[in-house]
Amino acid sequence: MALLTVSDLHVYYGSIHAIKGVGFEVNEGEIVTLIGANGAGKSTTLNTVAGLLRPRKGEITFDGESLVGVPAHQMIRRGIALCPEGRRVFLQMSVKDNLAMGAFTRDPAEARETMERVYERFPRLHERRHQSAGTLSGGEQQMLAMGRALMGKPRLIMLDEPSMGLAPILVQEIFDIIRALNEGGTTVLLVEQNASMALSIADRAYVLDTGNVTMDGDADDLAHDPRVRDAYLGG
Repeated sequence: MALLTVSDLHVYYGSIHAIKGVGFEVNEGEIVTLIGANGAGKSTTLNTVAGLLRPRKGEITFDGESLVGVPAHQMIRRGIALCPEGRRVFLQMSVKDNLAMGAFTRDPAEARETMERVYERFPRLHERRHQSAGTLSGGEQQMLAMGRALMGKPRLIMLDEPSMGLAPILVQEIFDIIRALNEGGTTVLLVEQNASMALSIADRAYVLDTGNVTMDGDADDLAHDPRVRDAYLGG
């Protein structure tokens, strides 16, 4: 059984029909990526799964239980964490306090143990743990956003455009971290403008175009599909 199942999802912004019957599955242990052009509906889909938007129609189930109507702040208790587009870290707060915000539902002793594991995975965050998040580079802020999401010990982490605005060398580092998180047992749903990088680490992929899933399949197969190459990979 799939860990996350989205079926016939319809989402509106006012009268604008943004998501038009999207459906996909994420199996436990996979990296699944949603790719597509700007405005295709990728972030809207993630935000709906995360409880930040309410679908007009459709079903979202996680581990067999419906998520429709579950408030966003309860998602971490269900085992789902969203690392949002633009990182959204608390710039005036220290790195350590930002991480602590990701564990507000956890037992304090367990949260301290998880923070040590996050520091092991992100040594730079440990080095800068007393600095304010606003002093970090873009890549370090992305690591902090990912670390904060991991503080809830999610079974599924959803990453929205983690490479946005980063230098190429940092993009590679972030994707190496995503792969390592997955190898450590965390299931990943990835929305990413950099389709080439996303397909290189994903198991499966779905192509979104103006609110519809137009293609899906094995990530490597899609990376070699001429239609995907022409539209998203520069030929």
